[in-house]
Amino acid sequence: MIRIEIDEPTLSRTRIAINPLAEVACSLFLLERHPAAVPWPYDGWARRTREILRTDPSTAPVSLYLKLPSVSPDFLCPPPDGPMPSIGEQLGQLRETSPDVIEAEFAKHYPDGNLPELMRPFRDDRRAALDRLAGGVRAYWDAAIAPYWPAMRAALDEEVLLRARALAAEGPDALLSRLHDRIRWERPVLTLVKPLEQSFEAVNQRLVLVPLIFSRGALLCSGDQPDRIMVTYQSRGSAVLAGGVAPAPPAADDRLAILVGRGRAAVLRALSTPATTTALSTALGLAPSTISEHLAGLLAAGVVHRRRAGRRVLYQLEPAGTALVTLLGEDSARTEFVS
Repeated sequence: MIRIEIDEPTLSRTRIAINPLAEVACSLFLLERHPAAVPWPYDGWARRTREILRTDPSTAPVSLYLKLPSVSPDFLCPPPDGPMPSIGEQLGQLRETSPDVIEAEFAKHYPDGNLPELMRPFRDDRRAALDRLAGGVRAYWDAAIAPYWPAMRAALDEEVLLRARALAAEGPDALLSRLHDRIRWERPVLTLVKPLEQSFEAVNQRLVLVPLIFSRGALLCSGDQPDRIMVTYQSRGSAVLAGGVAPAPPAADDRLAILVGRGRAAVLRALSTPATTTALSTALGLAPSTISEHLAGLLAAGVVHRRRAGRRVLYQLEPAGTALVTLLGEDSARTEFVS
């Protein structure tokens, strides 16, 4: 367990941000955790990425992330400076890490001064080591993640919008209590359920919550920065990485599909969390026009409603829609939407 005692000023400064560099690290962790076969929806991406890592020597420096211990200095994957940084901005931040920051984090993590071999280059030749790592991340990003980034970014933007609305409407307590099934909020302690024992306090800082497409249950926490603490969690929308939708159950066993049709049943299940037409189209592998047709029917039936959030239109289940999914869907269909 990681237990973070959060004081009131830190809680009141809760923010949501994306972190492309953390997506890089988590995508590599995902490959390491599943050496044989990475589960859907990451499977197709994983096959291509393993080949990239095998054949492209310019990506070699990213292997550093696979060698890090469970607790390591934050400068290698720092909390974002702003809410929506690009990978270029974060690599610039990485390259410009000051020697004072590195020295302070080394002193915290290795108080006896005995640095692991993989950390010594950042002490002995800081600029070259940071440039090498940033160059490797850039090569890996361009080959393995950039082709997927527009869809990933759209899913993350939607996640940030939903969480920010919840934060504004209900406050940080409600947001944290529903963040992830392995994140527990019992004021003033935020607990991350993972096989690691660690406790610390967040006093007069900023809590930055970071949704990650590549998390798949991995929870990261960084607390070396004096002004902010970062906690990551699994974002909705990881299905954008899939080459297709997850296998559906046999129609004969799916009572919801028998009642409303397979397409509308899929849309109803996907709307367990609010989504846009574009997000539904990407997640379900259906054309936007098909999604719009299904939504029009569900709206007319009164099981779905829509609301505007900025320039987006979000669709969400009405109580009647929730009842349909619960009564007819939970026991007869387990369509695997990863969200």
